[in-house]
This record gives sequence, C-alpha cells and structure tokens, in this order.
Amino acid sequence: MNAGAEGRFHTSAVSSITPGPRRATLCTSDGVRIEAVYEPWVKGACDTAIVVAHGFTGSADRAAVRRAAGVFAQYAAVITFSFRGHGKSGGRSTVGDREVLDLAAAVEWARSLGYERVVTVGFSMGGSVVLRHAATFRGSARGRTEAVAAVSAPARWYYRGTAPMRRVHWLVTRPAGRLVGRLGFATRIHSEDWDPVPLSPVEAVPLIAPTPLLVVHGDRDPYFPVDHPRMLAAAGPAQLWLEPGMGHAENAAGEELLGRIAGWLTAARPAA
Repeated sequence: MNAGAEGRFHTSAVSSITPGPRRATLCTSDGVRIEAVYEPWVKGACDTAIVVAHGFTGSADRAAVRRAAGVFAQYAAVITFSFRGHGKSGGRSTVGDREVLDLAAAVEWARSLGYERVVTVGFSMGGSVVLRHAATFRGSARGRTEAVAAVSAPARWYYRGTAPMRRVHWLVTRPAGRLVGRLGFATRIHSEDWDPVPLSPVEAVPLIAPTPLLVVHGDRDPYFPVDHPRMLAAAGPAQLWLEPGMGHAENAAGEELLGRIAGWLTAARPAA
C-alpha cells in the first residue's frame, strides 16, 4: 500500500441545501469515494478554507470532529471528510498511507470552490497525513496547502511504547483486531502490510518548508509521549506548542486551543 502521485479529481454534485453544511462525495485519484462536508465561514465571504483530517476510527460525523469544525468555522470556511474505511467513505483504511490521496481530494475540492488559501489541520493519524501531504504536494498548483497544523501526530512508524499504541497495533495487524475495528469502531481496515513503507512524518517535515508548520501536542498524551512532537519540530522549521494537561487528538482539544489553532492557520504566511 503506497500513496501515488497527484491524479485526477472528481466530485459528485454538491447538495444545494443552504444555509448550513453541504455534503459531497469526492473521488480520489485511486478511485475511492470519500464523503465530505463543506461549511462556509459563518461571517460571510473569505479566501481561506480549513481542511480537517480526523484521527484513526474517527469520521466527519463524529462529535469531536463536528465540535472542532464549529470552532474553525468562526475563523474560515471548513471542509471535513471521512478517510477511506471510515464513516460513509468507501475502501479500507491503510492507517495513514493512501489516506494522503483522500486529503488531496478534499484540498482540491476546496480550491474548486474558489478558495485561494487552503490550510490543513490533522489529528493523530490525520496529523501524520497532513505532514506527508504537505511534503508530497508542495509543488502542486491545486494540491498544495498554505499552512499545516499537526496535532497529536506520531513522529515515526511502528511505535509500540505505550499500552494504547500496542492495542492499536493489535487492532490493525490481527484478523480478530480488524473484526473488532469493523464491528466496534465502524472502521474497515486493510489486511495488507505497507509495501513499500511510506515516508515517515519526521522524514516529511524537512520537505514542507517554506510552508508554515505548527506542531501541537499534549504533555499527557497517552499514545505518543512528548519526544514525538519534539522530533517533528526539530526536523525542520516549525512552531511547537506543548499543551499542559492535554491528552490525545480531537477528543482532548478544547475550544480555546482549537480557536488558537484556527487563528494561527488563518494568519500564517511563509517567511520572507
């Protein structure tokens, strides 16, 4: 499983129900149908769209993602979507590999809606995806992003140093675990190993510049200890926010932090 180069982009007709969120089905460059939700800026017209990449076992309709989208919509237009194998999207999860193509489809949809600035924020698995997407699509006219925020992201693959991550590895690698993922978490997980192993998040960071990068992590994250965000921030130009008392990903991100992230994303510009 490996994310390929930028490909063609298609969308279904967007629901015409207004005001409020509009839904669409996107088609990735490798042919997977992805559900997506577009929410215009609550204050009117703007030039920026924030594309939100959820964590593993999440979806566009999960409460934590909808809460984050509600905060972000105070600052810019927002696009949320469900990664492959999650929610109403097709395909099977590759746990961060081909998900780069899902994010690319969402970013390109934002551009097709007329937004000049498209920025990304990802949580946990989604954090690793926004990093790899920014590195992979940096030179693309339609696929590039103007700023990137990775929240609770891993720095390296195959990390098993915490009990929660050992449980995640069981969920992904064992047939019984994948059954639990499908029945218990509504997440359909691919049974194949990565081949080849994709670029790791920490390897992606140096390739992102000059695109502004923000790394956010809680000092009580039960999945990835603070050496992960420190590795990411040290790998290239990046701002690092270590949040006291914060746990993991979108479920642990409070509205104040979400507002700070949105403010940073809408204001960030490449260094002169």
